[in-house]
Amino acid sequence: MKKLSLSFIILFYGIVFNVVAQQTRWVTEENGSHSSIGFSVDHLVISEVTGEFEDYSVVVLSDRSDFTDAKINFETKVHSINTKDAKRDEHLRGADFFDEENHKTVAFVGRSLKKIKDNRYELVGDLTIKGVTRSVSLDVKFGGVIKDPWGGTRAGFKITGTIDRNVFGLKYNSILDSGGLAIGEEVRIVCNLELLKQA
Repeated sequence: MKKLSLSFIILFYGIVFNVVAQQTRWVTEENGSHSSIGFSVDHLVISEVTGEFEDYSVVVLSDRSDFTDAKINFETKVHSINTKDAKRDEHLRGADFFDEENHKTVAFVGRSLKKIKDNRYELVGDLTIKGVTRSVSLDVKFGGVIKDPWGGTRAGFKITGTIDRNVFGLKYNSILDSGGLAIGEEVRIVCNLELLKQA
């Protein structure tokens, strides 16, 4: 029997390690009472409109205490968008924006979570909106891990960043008499996540 080469052994154990790694599962609570998926957009140049997606799920697989090995999957339902204006929300769900009839969800798959300094991280992943997928970079503040009063373990994160909605096909707009855009093209993302460690 031929001896196995060192490179083959390293490759084999690398594959095995990747298969068994990241078995610890962290999720948001079903009722979402301690998390939020929010955004804001400029309105009439002078102010901002804020909103949230209220039906979503976040699953993180990570075994490291600093989460630098994290595999992140996020999905939100377009129907759950809420900007506190029923007519506006209906318009946002329509073809001018998210086109819910053909694209039910917004999804994000994290590819890397890199520590920049102390509790500051850079999250890079693929964001899919209206059938268009683009790589995005987001800022993350890691709040830490704590034992809760009910015997569970929780981790906290704040995720912020900006995206150009035009890139994802959300191009609807109008020009004001002053020359500015009625709706800002830059969307500011603000997500507060409290993840619960699964047994």
